[in-house]
Amino acid sequence: MQMVETPSELISSLESAQRLMGLDLGSKTIGLALGDSNHKIATPFNTIRRKKFGLDAAALADIIAAEHVGGLVLGLPLNMDGSEGPRVQATRAFLRNLENLPDFPNLPALLWDERLSTSAVERTLLEADTSRAKRAEVIDKMAAAFILQGAIDAHYGV
Repeated sequence: MQMVETPSELISSLESAQRLMGLDLGSKTIGLALGDSNHKIATPFNTIRRKKFGLDAAALADIIAAEHVGGLVLGLPLNMDGSEGPRVQATRAFLRNLENLPDFPNLPALLWDERLSTSAVERTLLEADTSRAKRAEVIDKMAAAFILQGAIDAHYGV
């Protein structure tokens, strides 16, 4: 992984028609979102049920190849006061482990503050009167879209 500091640096590193992928890393699932090829809109995509790291990484690599992904935005689960806790350490470890895989694509990656992303998505789903079962099914990929859209919007100054 090539760590970048800003959404603009990430987007400018993409080749023509490459897309961004947003990831919401959880202990049981990885929510995925994809950006359009114009880098304007994030859409919930899929959820990977976590198994073993190697299997998770292989599933992620397959999606990256199939969807022409050129950069990653990973949610950084900072504490509300901005400090880093165990979940941030787990996110950084996940990235380090991806870097150590010889066959994993070497993509630029941005860590993006995800504070309140899941609660914002949960609130939206509740307002839409979404059932508990449906919320559980879509919340992770919607949180990934929220994270990715936040980075895209920051690039455009929205």
